[in-house]
Amino acid sequence: MKICTLCPRNCAVDRENGERGICGQTEKLKVARAALHYWEEPCISGTKGSGAVFFSGCSLHCVFCQNKNIANGDAGKEISIGRLTEIFLELQQKGANNINLVTPGHFVPQIITALHAAKQQGLTIPIVYNTSSYEEVDTIRRLEGLVDIYLPDFKYMDATLSLRYSHAADYSEVAKATIAEMVRQTGDAVFAEPITPTDSWNEKDPVEAGCLMRRGTIVRHLLLPGQKEDSKAVIRYLYETYGDSIYISIMNQFTPLAGLEKYPELNRRVTEEEYDEVVDYAIAIGVENGFIQEGETAEESFIPEFDGEGV
Repeated sequence: MKICTLCPRNCAVDRENGERGICGQTEKLKVARAALHYWEEPCISGTKGSGAVFFSGCSLHCVFCQNKNIANGDAGKEISIGRLTEIFLELQQKGANNINLVTPGHFVPQIITALHAAKQQGLTIPIVYNTSSYEEVDTIRRLEGLVDIYLPDFKYMDATLSLRYSHAADYSEVAKATIAEMVRQTGDAVFAEPITPTDSWNEKDPVEAGCLMRRGTIVRHLLLPGQKEDSKAVIRYLYETYGDSIYISIMNQFTPLAGLEKYPELNRRVTEEEYDEVVDYAIAIGVENGFIQEGETAEESFIPEFDGEGV
């Protein structure tokens, strides 16, 4: 925290003494919500929900961000590491399938301390690390043995797009290195047996059998309007690099929000034809371990109220 280089921005600010870098946060933990969350992939949310802890601040700041009020640090409450430990245990007591750390990169040292304490006090459910993938590999390496499931984005392959929409021309190269470290740690996906197992459940896709992920990596890709070819490039890279050792989640939930006047090309939803073409491409190149979204997901609310619940 004294000279912060936790993320690739390498701001080197003194967060210990109140300075703020790109993430907008000092060393004090700030959390906007801690509650059961039902809108992750089926093997993460299950029926009981994922214990999502939304951290305030972000190192990426995408122009189309759906969580701007927490990314900018406008929402949230400052808490102690001890309180974060309590939150983890409270979510487990509420029946959460896992602890889901959402945009946590700029608080990794504090989170590590809280996780160690919580595990000593009886925390046993899997830990999910939910990130944009704009992370330093050394930061992710520090989480080995603590995180069970990685849930990273791979937003763009084209540096022109990542520079325009996330102010990070190096996004693709950073994400490649970050995800490689995540997959090294988790290996192939491991699933728990369903609550009501059958003799043949393990002969089927574990997700279709109702299993929860216990260990592994799911890489998410959100389609952007008009960017089918970049989406195909992302999926091709992931499949050629990792094959069936990871799951790929192809999402169509892009929702244009206020503030996109400078980016008129993003001021619409992804069409059904665009999404179907990308999904068909993934199937054609051999992707089997994956998730797709059906129906009008862009009309659904995947954004909870960041009202301090559970904090």
